[in-house]
Amino acid sequence: MKRALVIGFPVAQARSPLLHSFWLKEYGIAGEYGREEVRPEDVDAFLRALPSRGFAGCNITIPNKEAAFRACSRTTSRASALEAVNTIWFENGEIWGDNTDGLGFVAHLDAAHPGWERRNRRVLLLGAGGGARGLALPLLERKPERLAFCNRSEDRLGRLVADIGKVAPDAPVEMVPWAAKDTALADFDLLINTTSLGMQGKEPLTIDLSALPAHAIVADIVYVPLETPLLAAAKARGLKTLDGLGMLLHQAVPGFEKWFGRKPEVTEALRAHMVAHLPK
Repeated sequence: MKRALVIGFPVAQARSPLLHSFWLKEYGIAGEYGREEVRPEDVDAFLRALPSRGFAGCNITIPNKEAAFRACSRTTSRASALEAVNTIWFENGEIWGDNTDGLGFVAHLDAAHPGWERRNRRVLLLGAGGGARGLALPLLERKPERLAFCNRSEDRLGRLVADIGKVAPDAPVEMVPWAAKDTALADFDLLINTTSLGMQGKEPLTIDLSALPAHAIVADIVYVPLETPLLAAAKARGLKTLDGLGMLLHQAVPGFEKWFGRKPEVTEALRAHMVAHLPK
């Protein structure tokens, strides 16, 4: 029986077991997917012991993505650029790592709004943390006209843009001051919130969407609540939206295929299953 799991600290909130268990049942695969709480300082030893415990690999959630990167023998170029991994597997005695968050976001964007990269080529990301880092390279692969970042902490914003510049020195990357974000929206047609603002239990994101063009897409990587105040405001303006749940579903596809030998599909049945288990 093939086995995988998710590790984090804490990890009780992780919804990966619900997702992977659905696919295991859907495809009749004899497998298990669980969760274990692991402190960042224990990640290296934990990962090295997994093969002997019968695990094919694991997902990594906060705050362990950087520690997992350091424990890897080999990583993909995406993970190397980000210095963070969310998907682990084992090959020839080596620990491999990838970061599929950005792939998941773009796959969801493709599915929900086909052809977006032709019409929505001016992208503004709010935030400069792990979420923004994960999305940067997959978005740049779609050749946007502009890719701008806006964050409350200017120091963190500067580090992010500098790090992207090391990997993609010719990319059209820029910074927008946090205080100027409302008026700057007139120059963008894809707005992505990668901050925790608007998440359940967090303060709301304060932003005026009135300057966005009518063809703009507004996206949020938060999925609790499924419709954040930002997405509700975008819908009220008649704008196209993208919630955070699809990113969670699509980012899980590569890992499941590595561990269980079948590429799963993100279906309406899966989405309904996940939505039914989200906090009301």
